Amino acid sequence: MNVTGTVEIKEGNRIRKKQKLWLKIIGGLLGALVLFMGILFIVNVISNGVEKKKIEPYGQYVNVDGKKMNVFIQGSGEQTIVLLPGQGTPSPVLDFKLLIDELSPEYKVVAIEPFGYGLSDETEKARTTENIVSEVHEAVQQLGIDRYVLMGHSITGLYGVSYVNSYPDEVLAFVGIDSSVPNQPGMDVKLPLKSMQFLQKSGLMRLLQKVSEDPYESLAFDEYTKEQMRLISNQVATNPTMMDELRHLGTNFKNGEQLTYPNDLPVLLFVQSNNENNEQWVPLHEAQVKQSAQGKMIPMEGSHYLHHTKFKEIAGAFKAYMKQTQPFR
Repeated sequence: MNVTGTVEIKEGNRIRKKQKLWLKIIGGLLGALVLFMGILFIVNVISNGVEKKKIEPYGQYVNVDGKKMNVFIQGSGEQTIVLLPGQGTPSPVLDFKLLIDELSPEYKVVAIEPFGYGLSDETEKARTTENIVSEVHEAVQQLGIDRYVLMGHSITGLYGVSYVNSYPDEVLAFVGIDSSVPNQPGMDVKLPLKSMQFLQKSGLMRLLQKVSEDPYESLAFDEYTKEQMRLISNQVATNPTMMDELRHLGTNFKNGEQLTYPNDLPVLLFVQSNNENNEQWVPLHEAQVKQSAQGKMIPMEGSHYLHHTKFKEIAGAFKAYMKQTQPFR
């Protein structure tokens, strides 16, 4: 064998050794990743089981469509406020606690947790606006409430305009807390629902929450409430009912884009004034309040969850508005 052949053989052996080394490294990394994900998944399953037992019930159940819907009532005022959450709020009752405490000395406040939210059952019925509105109305009827102010956050702006048109003889006024506008742009986007579910079920979301800043840290909630909200969030964040509501989001907006508030319905909108993602946010709400003869918009600087930091201001402005509103209905 000549020298050239010997060199080629040695070079070939060296390349094969490098390939084997890299395969071992890659195999080791994949094995470590699989082990890590397996541990993460098991920890998440065990933690969910343990945490579920730590959740303390609140409110009461009403029977809607053969299932249990959780509602919470605080206060005994003559006038009733029915309070509805923003999309995906894990525990509507606890999320609204600060605002409920401000309103309940003068009003009877009824916070409703739609199916899939908080302590309510899940449902397989499609999360169309019509079904959601009908279910909430059934809960209100079960409680024997026939005249009330409808108040809500975010997506309630979409469901609420359908609600007040469906039950005009019941709703005295609509109050939106940075509420959605039926014709707002960008609602036809396709959401990564499978990725969201994977993050939650795999335990990656739990890990991200551990290493991320606590979203409740600077808020006025007591520590018990903060902990309960975390526990409930881990249980319901991506349940099938929640995911189906997101799946119907684009269609629900499309179907409701022509809806307007009745002219004789008092409408009060608290609107985030510093929404950097949508320059039309304030103008959209300005146009919406003009649909009502007694429409009023109050801009507020803060996060989308205005009721977390502006609960006193919201309650005060609402009380003042209701005192000067003429009940056309």
